[in-house]
Amino acid sequence: MLDFKNTNFKGKKVVMRVDFNVPLNAEFEVTDDTRIAGAASTIKKILDDGGSVVMMSHLGRPKGGPENKYSLKHIIPTLSAHFPDVAIDFADDCISDDAFAKSAALQSGALLLLENLRFYPEEEKGNVDFAEKLSRHGDIYINDAFGTAHREHASTATMARFFDTDHKGFGYLMAAEVENANKLLHGAEKPMTAIVGGAKVSDKIQLLERLIDSMDNIIIGGGMAYTFISALGGQIGTSLFEGDYVELAHKILDKAKANNTTIYLPEDNIAADRFAPDAESKEVDSYHIPDGWMGLDIGPKTAAKFGEIIKASKTILWNGPMGVFEFEKFANGTFAVAKSLAEATDNGAFSLIGGGDSASAINKSGLEDRVSFVSTGGGAMLEYLEGKELPGIKAITG
Repeated sequence: MLDFKNTNFKGKKVVMRVDFNVPLNAEFEVTDDTRIAGAASTIKKILDDGGSVVMMSHLGRPKGGPENKYSLKHIIPTLSAHFPDVAIDFADDCISDDAFAKSAALQSGALLLLENLRFYPEEEKGNVDFAEKLSRHGDIYINDAFGTAHREHASTATMARFFDTDHKGFGYLMAAEVENANKLLHGAEKPMTAIVGGAKVSDKIQLLERLIDSMDNIIIGGGMAYTFISALGGQIGTSLFEGDYVELAHKILDKAKANNTTIYLPEDNIAADRFAPDAESKEVDSYHIPDGWMGLDIGPKTAAKFGEIIKASKTILWNGPMGVFEFEKFANGTFAVAKSLAEATDNGAFSLIGGGDSASAINKSGLEDRVSFVSTGGGAMLEYLEGKELPGIKAITG
């Protein structure tokens, strides 16, 4: 595998898989540029060396062909803001004659962005011929898209076959993602705490089972907490509930007990009379949520208790919000956890934010610079922490 940091890219053309799958508003403006910012240092190193970069990415989930709302041309203003003095060209296809002409003509110090890879169904199928065509855009293949590393797609995995060991590698972002995840998985300082939130138990089963083996504490919040509370006999009103997972919730609680891992569930909640930003709300005991009411955030007692555990920890993973933080009225619990994480990190703890909604929450709280590492890949980080082999990593490392 190519040693990215110590490679001089002067005169080299790099075809680079980036993760520019960023949110756009109704005017097609980028509303969160975390992933673009994450790839910037890798791109800058190649340009500073005197190389050029052909960037390829997906955006959204187009169905069977080009759709304007998923065109990567919309991200060019944001990309230009990160590289104000760099010429950025755009190819309105990724494997057309025009795209190949533009990559062939690319000068040192310049950038070319290819159109959305998923406008071709061959991308998600991992098609070999499609991957070979993409490989023609550069002399060296760099994968810096950790957010797609769990996908066996043409640009994330198959493409690596067309480059020998000395001409493929990871960029700074991918290397940092793997390094920080491994720091958490192998030999981290105790006490270790995982904060697991989000909507569904079903999305986090494998993560919870893996974490029980290594964590001293597991804090459970968000919608998934109500299935556990119901399993323990609590009355949860109309809160989110997965009846098929009650038995599994019991097994997870039993396994944690056997492993001396303490699981913490919310003691109190902010309940709402409906799922809406302007819903009526009140503080309730988590085990006695009235009929017709649903829990949408953790309450102040729970936020304080969770904060104590977090601030007493030396290694912390956060994956998933504590409530519906998109609604201002139900964001306090999630932001309280973010604040506790920042304070723990200030005091020397290692904190890893596991991508997805947690990354959005830490950014929204303005505390992203006070945690150790914010992952750009929600699903990929989840699978890596579950112990799965990621195709995008294996394709490079062998």
